[in-house]
Amino acid sequence: MPSLEVISLAVADVDRAIAFYRDRAGFHLDVDYHPTPSFRVVQLTPAGSACSIHLVASETPAPVRNLYLVTDDIAAERAQLLARGVAVGECRHKHPLATWSGDWAAGLDPERRDYATFADFTDPDGNRWTLQERGFRQP
Repeated sequence: MPSLEVISLAVADVDRAIAFYRDRAGFHLDVDYHPTPSFRVVQLTPAGSACSIHLVASETPAPVRNLYLVTDDIAAERAQLLARGVAVGECRHKHPLATWSGDWAAGLDPERRDYATFADFTDPDGNRWTLQERGFRQP
């Protein structure tokens, strides 16, 4: 079975995007290869992920929405991103979860159930990322 390994994101300024993803969002810079002025390959990977992003220069980047980063502790991940200067929205959770039909309540899911709590941020080009909690375990 094939696996998803790379998602291409169009960005207006590759260096600015590298700085955001590496220095602020905490992605690992895997490749920054530019043998000529007109050819450059940039790949970054979120910690622990099997899927990377390629940054592709574009004069008119069209933002991508609904890119998900799954974490086992959304509160800790959100705090780390905020500390690195990423403007992450407040946490919200599905409400009511048992019969969820699109409504939200503020804050963490009280029971920290899988796939119930979310928070969002965007990169400088408007690509929208959603943090989602799965696998939370009380310390």
